[in-house]
Amino acid sequence: MTLTPTLIPTLAESVSRARTDLRMGLPVVLGAHLAAAVETLPPDRMAQMLALGHAVLAVTERRAGTLKAMVYDGDLARIELPRDADPAWLRAVADPAGDLMTPMKGPFRLARGGDVTAHRAAIALAKSAQLLPAVLLVALAEPPQGLVQLAPGPVLDQLAAESRLAPVAAARLPLLAAENSKLHIFRPDDGAAEHYAVEIGAPSRARPVLARLHSACFTGDVLGSLKCDCGPQLHAALAAMGQAGEGVLLYLNQEGRGIGLANKMRAYSLQNQGFDTVEANHRLGFEDDERDFRVGAGILREMGFASVRLMTNNPRKVAMLESHGIAVTERVPLVTPRNRHNTGYLDVKAAKSGHLL
Repeated sequence: MTLTPTLIPTLAESVSRARTDLRMGLPVVLGAHLAAAVETLPPDRMAQMLALGHAVLAVTERRAGTLKAMVYDGDLARIELPRDADPAWLRAVADPAGDLMTPMKGPFRLARGGDVTAHRAAIALAKSAQLLPAVLLVALAEPPQGLVQLAPGPVLDQLAAESRLAPVAAARLPLLAAENSKLHIFRPDDGAAEHYAVEIGAPSRARPVLARLHSACFTGDVLGSLKCDCGPQLHAALAAMGQAGEGVLLYLNQEGRGIGLANKMRAYSLQNQGFDTVEANHRLGFEDDERDFRVGAGILREMGFASVRLMTNNPRKVAMLESHGIAVTERVPLVTPRNRHNTGYLDVKAAKSGHLL
């Protein structure tokens, strides 16, 4: 039976499938390469992949820098696998948890030359799946059937594109900070996590609204972690909006600066070894901040807001909103008290991430 065009997955849907497959330990086909995330790849599948052809481990420039591996491909490095490579070796190269115990993992032999679009797409997919950005790739003359198959160039374009957000549901939700509140749920069209908007009062769409873009922080918002200022900022923002009688707080599901809770805990473990927040992210293979604040602009537009008084200490948020059509008429500082557990974290945010603290 031949499927009609409307039943065939779109590129966005196929990318979402690929993201899920990587999380489950399944490889995907990117052009002429079979690609699998090292973090989730079972030993039997790894052995099968290695038997199919020449394999390399693709890591980001950040992770390669930690490994003292030369970077010939700009933003990534392709590490040739030694003859005795096994799952333990791959995971040791991908995961910095044991770097201080075994700092010399090389010397590495690096691949040079040729097209790396598939490798770049594989790393981008792993990041979007909130997995460690380390991917095993095998070049194949004829890709196997039954796996998600994608052209790497369009995958990169899709992952870089701004997702469209659709309102799903909304209902009144009285809060401690403001009884007259409403919770909105927005669903992106790329299969990623839903995002939320807390609307307090009935703010006019004709004038700047007091707004906050708040990234999800399970440890701070829910557990009351003292390692960050997220929980206090969340409650301070809601309290300010409640006192003003109106406002909108966007709760964006971009935990750990966009790397996910598991990788955030990996970063915390590295911080316990003496690295700061930025250094820990780099050792994992991520950038300082992997969040996509275009989501916030999209939600504000969908809700009918064109201008905001933005509660933030992060100038990047101001610049992002303005570059995506949301006027920021005022930056409202949101500074909360320090404690002995988060002072270093806040100092790094100011010194390395440009936060105004």
